[in-house]
This record gives sequence, structure tokens and C-alpha cells, in this order.
Amino acid sequence: MSTRRDEAMAALREWSKPGRRADLLAAAWQAGETNVSALAEAARVSRPTVYADLRSRGIDPDHRPKGKSVITNLSPLDIEGFTGVGERLDDEFDAALRRWAAEHPTATHEEGKTEGMRLVALMDTTFRYADVRDRLAREQVARAERDRLLHQVELRWEALSTAAAWLAAHHAYVVAVDEARIAIDMWTERAESARKRPFFCSSPRDEAAYQQIQEAGHPALEDAMADLDQDPGVTTYALRAHLDQAHEHRLRLAAQTLELAGGAQ
Repeated sequence: MSTRRDEAMAALREWSKPGRRADLLAAAWQAGETNVSALAEAARVSRPTVYADLRSRGIDPDHRPKGKSVITNLSPLDIEGFTGVGERLDDEFDAALRRWAAEHPTATHEEGKTEGMRLVALMDTTFRYADVRDRLAREQVARAERDRLLHQVELRWEALSTAAAWLAAHHAYVVAVDEARIAIDMWTERAESARKRPFFCSSPRDEAAYQQIQEAGHPALEDAMADLDQDPGVTTYALRAHLDQAHEHRLRLAAQTLELAGGAQ
């Protein structure tokens, strides 16, 4: 009869099989998790180990697949004259209502009221859509830059092993760490901004307006909103803690290297 201890030991042996961790990391990547920091945290290994394991399975972590959640179309909105720009809302609404009245000279008061309500929904939905789309796009750009610079830290550190101009290479590493910290803070600000403004439709008129926006060639927002971190502050803390801890350890290693180099002179 299997005991809890036997099951725990079996799971440990399974993890210890050669290549098992790399297989699991590759499976997570192919399932859509392309955040190297998240993979490293889940596997309880360092980011360089994640990169090495992924490459051992034929995956290039520097070329991340652009899924359907990536917002690439940021072209200006023009939905029946509504642009989503706050300062223009009243003028655009008045112009749209005048156009409709000119095109329907025999419309009844009730028909005009119905059209006015439709235009209000279109105006409001377009305004909220533009705001949320731009916030999501800024978060995605900041996230990609954050991950790129965190990877750059690892590349700069690895380069120290074979650098001819060691001090210059070490300075480049220190600069990379500083840039990564700035990028993490920038991403945090934009992620929190995006989470503060969710997009939703609260009526059939809103739904129709949102559909009209998409039919005009603009992207849906649901997938990008789902990709947002539930708590950017927690992610930031984990990223900064991992970066700072690794940096402190590496500084101690670098100090030993300099000490040995000085003694050899």
C-alpha cells in the first residue's frame, strides 16, 4: 500500500530524472507562459537555468510568440465621428446628432430620442475603449522592456566570464541592473494604471457599440485584460527581490575576483 512518504519520494525521483525539469518548463512555455521570471519562480531555479533549459528543448526565449492578446493596432478611432478624445465628446455628439437629423427629416420625436441614446452609448463606449486600449498597450510595451532588460542583466553577467576588459564589462553589468530596476518600476506604474480601468459593457447598446468598434478593425480587449497581473505589487516585489539578491551575491563574487587579481599583480 502506497504511503504519503512513498508518493513524495516518487514525485522527487520524477523531478530528478535527467531532463524532466526542462520538459516541464518547455511545456509551460508552449502552453503560453512566456514570463521567464514566473517560470523561474515556479520551478525554483534561476533565470539563467530557465533560459538554458528552454534552449535545450529548441525554444529561443528571446523570440516570444505574439499571442492574440498583444495589442498592435493603435490607429486613431473614428466610429461614426467619435474619436474617443475626451475634449471632443460634446462636439462630436452634437455633430453626429445633426447628421442623423439631416438624414431623417421625417423622424418622430421618439425615434430621435432612441437615436440619441444609441449615440450616447457609442460615444461613451468609444471613449472608454480608447482609454483602456492605450493603458493596456502601454503596459504590454513596459512588460516587454522589463523582461528584455532583466534578460540583459543575465547576458552581461555571463559575459564577465570571458571579458578581456573585465572592469568595463562589470560596469556594463552594473548599469544593466540599474536599468532593469527602472524598467520594473515603470512596468509597475503602467500595470497598476491598466488594472484601475477595466473595460466592460453594461447594456445592449454598449455591446453593440463595442462590436462596431471591432468591426472597424480595432482589437478586442478581453485577452489583454486577462493577461494583466492580478497584483502588480506582488510581482514587482518578487522581481526586485530576485534581482537584488542575485546582484548582492554577484558583487561578493566580483569582489573575490578583484581581490585575487590584485594579489596576482
